[in-house]
Amino acid sequence: MSVLANTTNHPMGLDVERAEGIWIYTTDGKRYMDMISGIGVSALGHGHPTIKEAIKAQVDKHLHVMVYGEFNQSASQSAGQKLIDLLPDSLDSVYFTNSGAEANEAALKLAKRVTGRSKIVSFHGAYHGSTHGALSVTGNEVKKSAFRPLLPDVHFINLDDPKGLQVIDDNCAAVILETIQGDAGMRVPSVKYMRALRQKCDDTGTLLILDEIQCGLGRTGKMFAFEHFEIEPDILTLGKALGGGMPIGAMCASQSSMDLFTHDPELGHITTFGGHPVACAAAGAFIDVLTGADETSTALSLTRIQQHGEHIKARLARGEGVREIRQIGLFFAIDMGTPDRVQKVVEGCLERGLISFWFLSCPTAFRIAPPYTMTQEEIDAACDIILAAMENTASQ
Repeated sequence: MSVLANTTNHPMGLDVERAEGIWIYTTDGKRYMDMISGIGVSALGHGHPTIKEAIKAQVDKHLHVMVYGEFNQSASQSAGQKLIDLLPDSLDSVYFTNSGAEANEAALKLAKRVTGRSKIVSFHGAYHGSTHGALSVTGNEVKKSAFRPLLPDVHFINLDDPKGLQVIDDNCAAVILETIQGDAGMRVPSVKYMRALRQKCDDTGTLLILDEIQCGLGRTGKMFAFEHFEIEPDILTLGKALGGGMPIGAMCASQSSMDLFTHDPELGHITTFGGHPVACAAAGAFIDVLTGADETSTALSLTRIQQHGEHIKARLARGEGVREIRQIGLFFAIDMGTPDRVQKVVEGCLERGLISFWFLSCPTAFRIAPPYTMTQEEIDAACDIILAAMENTASQ
């Protein structure tokens, strides 16, 4: 029996020995194709050589030396600059955290500090993390009810419903939204709605926080998902893929906003391990590979990500029992109509050596979010496995 705490009574339970590329190898000699990238983390596959070399080089220099913000460390400075260079001019400062949830916690605090307000608007179906603040703005009541009371003055509206925008008023500190809702089963808002949301925030002095922890950094076929809508957030949160397999999150905002964390009170947000040099070295290497700045790697094409996504969608749409596929880039929800069919497909894929996964808030669909680095041959092999697992589910 494991001494480690479980998160459910029915984990997948694979005994991992090693991982490389799209493959996870277990101690019993089997291998599994990872079509969820460790829930969006291993976007370049497992053990990308550029990321491993960056980690090894940093380990030889130093590990943790001081709590965040007190010393200048080249790894975090370099990763921060590379990230800021990708972002709009209005987002010219980054605060590295330990995780995406911590980035969202910091973002909520910053919005309150900037505006002097307390009201927060979030969305039904939202998922922003499991810490108290992040859970407070998450939409899944089943996951929240046992932990109340949570943050007060949080209001939920429906995505893509313009009537809900009336809730955003002069008392609002922030609206927080996953640019592409992930855990709700891949919900992509309309361009018209997102522009109206941006305008409503401008009109009321409300800060728009876009959570791109899952959907940012190439996953949707754009560097950042907000580019699909031609808007810019006031605060952007990132995580998962950013560390190339290492734990890291980031909150990006304007320098003038970030400066408010330095006084009244000092240490307005503080973290011991945020901006850890090894995680930041990995993040810098991840950005180099993603942008083609790493000369030892094949440059990743955002267009290629889009093309591979469309190819997977076209193939899986023919699967037995498929009701709908919601997709953008390499981010998928395959709706099978019932939780039972989803269970059978996920289990069938695992039996055939492929890892897919569930959504917490959309039980009728399963997720795939494959590494950007998959070859066409690997993609077709994965589709063959998923299609085989779908057989006969419609009648069960």
